[in-house]
Amino acid sequence: MTDVRRAGERFPGGDPGRGISTWHAFSFGPHYDPDNLRFGAVLACNEERLAPGAGFDDHPHSHTEIVTWVVEGELTHCDSTGHETLVRPGDVQHLSAGGGVRHVERNDGEGPLVFVQMWLAPREPGGEPSYTIVRGIADSTPYALPAAGALLHTRRLAAGERTAVPDADFLYLHVVRGGVTLDGARPVQLGPGDAARITGAKDRQLTAGRAAEVLLWEMAAGWAPPAAG
Repeated sequence: MTDVRRAGERFPGGDPGRGISTWHAFSFGPHYDPDNLRFGAVLACNEERLAPGAGFDDHPHSHTEIVTWVVEGELTHCDSTGHETLVRPGDVQHLSAGGGVRHVERNDGEGPLVFVQMWLAPREPGGEPSYTIVRGIADSTPYALPAAGALLHTRRLAAGERTAVPDADFLYLHVVRGGVTLDGARPVQLGPGDAARITGAKDRQLTAGRAAEVLLWEMAAGWAPPAAG
């Protein structure tokens, strides 16, 4: 089964007066939608836009796997475990909140910052927080999140190029930029900000109509994680 969610269906958040614009794909904060709480392990997929000098002040998280993908600009990350990092396009940043962590995210650059941040629920709550960054991850190298039973695949496709969609119990596909066609009995065209939630993905393919960048979460079934914070 394929459930397509268009970019225009996302709901706005953030604080535009402070240079923060956010587009949420799932129920989040003051916007509560009981029919859109999660898909597999994915709890949130937020597109964040920060003007120069804008950012999120020190705030807490717990029992959440937080993965960040920068689209444009540089993200300054600081957290209570002592990490201070610049995250750039092509890097995968993973903050495992464990039993509790605090962090700051801001745009210290002179140009706009755009990033996609995804929250996944761990199989087990608690534990020590941890931080990982992979610089310039290759398309052929998935990033594993064992705590959430998930793998992140990145795909950068030239116009006309095809790629296989991983077979998975749950497959969450987010188009970062460009345009792709998801094959099937009824092929679906997806553009920037569009997403597809696929249950029982098997033998599916993507074809780029124009140069595209796509994030795909491959997830197994059979677990009931706690709520995130």
